[in-house]
Amino acid sequence: MKDVAREAGVGTATVERVVNGRGGVRPETVEKVFLAVTKLDYRHRMPEAYRGLIRVEVILVRPETSFYSRMNHAFERIAALLDKSTGVHRTFARENDPVEFAHYIANPAVRRSALIVVAPDHPDVVTSLRKVASHGTPVVQIMTRPAPELPYIGIDNYAAGRTAAYYMSRMLKGRPGTFVALCHSGAYENHKERIRGFSDYLAGHDGDHLFSQVMFDYDDDINSMELLRDALRDDPAIIGLYTAGGDNRSVASVLKDQAQRGVFWVGHELSQQSRNALREGVMSIVLDQAPEIQARRSVDLTLKALGLIELEVSPEPVRFLTITPENL
Repeated sequence: MKDVAREAGVGTATVERVVNGRGGVRPETVEKVFLAVTKLDYRHRMPEAYRGLIRVEVILVRPETSFYSRMNHAFERIAALLDKSTGVHRTFARENDPVEFAHYIANPAVRRSALIVVAPDHPDVVTSLRKVASHGTPVVQIMTRPAPELPYIGIDNYAAGRTAAYYMSRMLKGRPGTFVALCHSGAYENHKERIRGFSDYLAGHDGDHLFSQVMFDYDDDINSMELLRDALRDDPAIIGLYTAGGDNRSVASVLKDQAQRGVFWVGHELSQQSRNALREGVMSIVLDQAPEIQARRSVDLTLKALGLIELEVSPEPVRFLTITPENL
């Protein structure tokens, strides 16, 4: 008990109250004792009352989209396999209000032990992330990395953009024309990195293709359809489309109506919509960022930061998958 008390920075009387479930100890202190007990492998069964004591909060956005629904279910499955002392709680925040988003990060509704978050690239959000991390709470960014010094689990988005341009320019070699891109907005660092990679690859390789414009649709079906239809109408030279976001239903509808144009389409995330588009020959390539792997690795990283596991977590980017109609 003295070793546990020393590790937790509390008195032995406090340790005794915690391990024997006597109550009267603040939740923050109980957590410190629990983590010390785990780290030192103290052979004492913690009371059932401490079930879910370690609370890992996951903040996601847009639950209505297929991608975030897929990621949410991945965290749900992982939570079911963890020790009873650890809970993974998913919260959905409104991405269109970064000030409120930032406030919630810095002022959670209930106590959290660690934070996993899909964070918009906004100064207030980044400040809140840094504030939480500076107070000793492990913070892991997933999918996108607005605070570059904090841990990140996800794909190399710049490489994904370059890969999209590589496939598109190589597959359309000898066919002069224009490339355009659809993107959610400038709110997420991952989308900006993808567009930057796409543009940089084309700028660095001579060819017959002009990257003419990026259209911001905010992943809204109506916006996507109107922007793409207008672009195809105004520029008959468009032969390539890169969608840097993840919702593909409306894009597939437009390109199906104009199948005679033969637009080569590279997009992200393997959803039911993108599966159908690949099967129908409307979509050419899908780059999938494996949210299940991101969820697993981010939870492992937080548990390691809390001292609950000793497993080494790879610092390398998660590998994205290239899906075509031939390997569905």
